[in-house]
Amino acid sequence: MKQKTTTFLVISCILFLLGCNQISETKTIKLAHGLDVNHSVHKAMVKMGEDLMDISGGKLNLKIYPSQQLGTERENLELLQIGSLDMTKISVGTLENFAPKMKVLGLPFLFRDKEHVFQVLDGEIGKKLLVESEQFRLKGLGYYDAGSRSFYSKNRPIYKPSDLKGLKVRVMESITAMDMVKALGGSPTPISWGELYTSLQQGVVDGAENNPPSFYLSRHYEVCKFYSLDEHTVLPDVLVIATQFWDNLSEQEKEWLQEAVDNSVVYQRKLWAEAEETALIEVQKAGVEIIRPDKSLFADKLDDIYEQYKSDKEFYTLIQDIKAVK
Repeated sequence: MKQKTTTFLVISCILFLLGCNQISETKTIKLAHGLDVNHSVHKAMVKMGEDLMDISGGKLNLKIYPSQQLGTERENLELLQIGSLDMTKISVGTLENFAPKMKVLGLPFLFRDKEHVFQVLDGEIGKKLLVESEQFRLKGLGYYDAGSRSFYSKNRPIYKPSDLKGLKVRVMESITAMDMVKALGGSPTPISWGELYTSLQQGVVDGAENNPPSFYLSRHYEVCKFYSLDEHTVLPDVLVIATQFWDNLSEQEKEWLQEAVDNSVVYQRKLWAEAEETALIEVQKAGVEIIRPDKSLFADKLDDIYEQYKSDKEFYTLIQDIKAVK
């Protein structure tokens, strides 16, 4: 009896150790972002994690930290650079500080329509831009749809550029965004996303600019009752991985991860279209006035932004190449 008990314990220990070895073979990828868990980007990341476990046979696991649990977009990027975080989602408007050519995507009224946007992002131009930040130890893996950005304000509606005169408008830490607001007559004020609600309440800024789902999910509509759909810029979100982590993946692991990313991009874009429609309906229910201004009035005021890039032949050529995509 004693011998049987000993044999059972030995077998149990072996099975336990084998189980531990299997667990240790699972590589966990840490991904942080600043968005709400109800956001289409977070839902797409959840799908990415599920697909990754399935595609890799359980060898790659994704752990997600949403809602700025690990910091702002810029702080998450810095965590990637020092190796404390593996992946993050960042707006092109912030990423341009690390990948200068990325700022082309933040130029106002650059794209004709949504189809044009996806043709550029999913094509040769978009793929080249994804590796622009590698010199800063950051590699882009794919683009999530973040729609078009428009102005919203507290005290008065924005029908034309002159209505922005004297208004303090929150912008991201983006030179392109600041130049745009200045050209339209407003006063650009960089503030982190997490601090914006309070800043609007307290009058630190008079308004901001963002896409409909972000306006809705952030509850900024509780403070700002005017939303002017001028759709001045299209700033996609970029899924970024630390090059240090990427380079330590095997070729097979890289293929698994990229496949999961690509699947999540398709899924997120579908969710985004639904989220935009829902957001506009819900903010109107909450008393927000939706304004659809003449976009040409805003576009005409921003022609000089393009003129200033003519002296940079490479960058100006990139602008023309994007406009030429059919």
